[in-house]
Amino acid sequence: MIYPILTLVFFLAMLAYFRIADHYNIIDHPNERSSHTEVTIRGGGVIFVFAALIILVLYPEFWLAITGIVIIGAISFLDDRLTLSSRLRLLFHLLAVTCMFCYLNIFQFEPLYIIPLLYIIVIGVVNMYNFMDGINGITGTYSLVVLGGLLYVNQNHILFIKNEMIWIPMLACLVFLFYNFRKKAKCFAGDVGSVTIAFWIILLILRLIFVSGDWEYILFLVVYGIDSVLTIIHRIILKQNIFKAHRLHFYQLMVNEYRMSHLWVAFGYAMLQATIICLIIFNHSLTSPVLFCVVVVPLSIFYIILKLLLLKNNLNTLKIRQKI
Repeated sequence: MIYPILTLVFFLAMLAYFRIADHYNIIDHPNERSSHTEVTIRGGGVIFVFAALIILVLYPEFWLAITGIVIIGAISFLDDRLTLSSRLRLLFHLLAVTCMFCYLNIFQFEPLYIIPLLYIIVIGVVNMYNFMDGINGITGTYSLVVLGGLLYVNQNHILFIKNEMIWIPMLACLVFLFYNFRKKAKCFAGDVGSVTIAFWIILLILRLIFVSGDWEYILFLVVYGIDSVLTIIHRIILKQNIFKAHRLHFYQLMVNEYRMSHLWVAFGYAMLQATIICLIIFNHSLTSPVLFCVVVVPLSIFYIILKLLLLKNNLNTLKIRQKI
């Protein structure tokens, strides 16, 4: 009975949040980075913080991990409302990641230089996830696929955490997608959504990696990773400020320049990641280094070639319009 009860609770929580957002004018205005043109309720991703609190009530032994999730979710929600300074955000992100590392017993690792490297990686991935949250449905569908892969591994390969730590955020994703996976979304995730679910997923992946001793599970985020890293390299080549808003992500070009459906692009990203996750889960012959090469190299080449074609076609279109 817990599944339908929690589903109902999540729906009621979302409806309650919509009323609060309407009252306090918590809305998202289109800007130079946006791929939408209409004012929409922001912060629907607060459902992931709510899901964390439910787990805290049901399974208090996860209090340290949940504390990290709630800290990063709370500061992200405040940032959605008030636009906090980057230093203040970083301070709370470091605090949240420290809670995560305490839960994972990372401070026992040697050599010690691995620890600051892991701080950089985790905070970098959290920000990557946030930057990729730019169109309807992409954060929810992508997260659902990654969590689904983790749940399968947990149930069929290696038990690295309680199933509830995976399927409860999956349920929250489904409820969020009911309002977000639409041509005209009822709400956006906001930083509170993309940052919180990113933090949660990274916690799960790191837990799986440390229990299994297999780093290839980092490829569960490879599609987002390739788009983010190669877009940063592209912007550096163009001598752009990588900290300013832009529209150079592959998904942004498809949606903004070629008017492709938000939902089809989001679905495509999720299905590509799902295919790679299946390759990882059912791989019985390739070693980890070979698997990395088999996944990362073709995906990078595919990204570069398609992006060059998109940019070239877009440039030709602009020239034709100028002549007209």
